[in-house]
Amino acid sequence: MAERTATARTAVSVLVWGLQLALAAYFAYSGSLLFGDDFVNKFDRIGFGQWLRYLTGVLEVGGAVGLLVPRLCGLAALGLMGVMTGAVVTELFLVDNGDASLPAALLGLAAVVALVRRDTVIALYAGSSPGSSSGSSPGPASAPRLGK
Repeated sequence: MAERTATARTAVSVLVWGLQLALAAYFAYSGSLLFGDDFVNKFDRIGFGQWLRYLTGVLEVGGAVGLLVPRLCGLAALGLMGVMTGAVVTELFLVDNGDASLPAALLGLAAVVALVRRDTVIALYAGSSPGSSSGSSPGPASAPRLGK
């Protein structure tokens, strides 16, 4: 029974790393496009100015890099969830004939990564490495422990 559980964990880990790689590639690409002139008109129509385009580009590229770092992947996924939440809201309420389907799908995929990699976020909060015992960490004693 323990062998099946270990095999299932390994399979999930491999699948989620594949998802992380795919998301990292997408966000690196889309984030880099925001530094060009292709989205100037769209961000003018949104009405917040070009600073938002640059900020979004930095957050997407930074999130893409973070998805590839084991210690940061959960936090990066949470950050990308925030960016995609903003994109969904923007597409629904600020863009004429906006289409929120792609940012909503990316939000859902980032949520899967954040959920599966939540131990990395908890470890960062507690000041320890993912998977290490919490008894030796210098973090708060009341840090939440989510199932294993």
